Amino acid sequence: MLREPLENGHITISRAAMKSDFPARFQLIAAMNPCPCGYHGDPERACNDTPDQIARYRQKISGPLLDRIDIHLTVARLTPAQLREQQQAHPETSADLRAQSTAARRIQLERQGRPNAALNGSLLERHLHAEADVLPLLDRAAERMHLSMRSYQRILKVARSIADLAASPTVNRQHLAEALQYRGGSV
Repeated sequence: MLREPLENGHITISRAAMKSDFPARFQLIAAMNPCPCGYHGDPERACNDTPDQIARYRQKISGPLLDRIDIHLTVARLTPAQLREQQQAHPETSADLRAQSTAARRIQLERQGRPNAALNGSLLERHLHAEADVLPLLDRAAERMHLSMRSYQRILKVARSIADLAASPTVNRQHLAEALQYRGGSV
């Protein structure tokens, strides 16, 4: 039920002889535990689940749905001291981050008349402005990571957005590397 609105920004409801189309553009933010008990990979608490239980738990989210989610992160639990350390190392405020994201969105609208998330294949190709080594690098990563073409396109959109946040007119290797990490890396 989520795949169509995530992909197309609208949903079609068919009932008896009626068919209605509704706008459904939204931003999905989701979270899940790494396993049923929530402690898989935790350095301080043992996980109580078997590998089969963990696999069944993760299979509840379909591959096609996961493919439509642009950013996948595993976030490690922090102690209060680690959290304070992170806040001191990165003192940006919410207002700072909002200003940065507003500026990036403005760049996108001026360049292509829409946010990067709304670019289809041909528009993405036209507005990507990637340095020469970026696409061959992504091609190699796609083979190693067994990426679908949908994932490939979404990584390019995220890389373009990272470049926009950095006010860079071109997408470089660092932007792509960061986008690839967001496809399943750890924080």
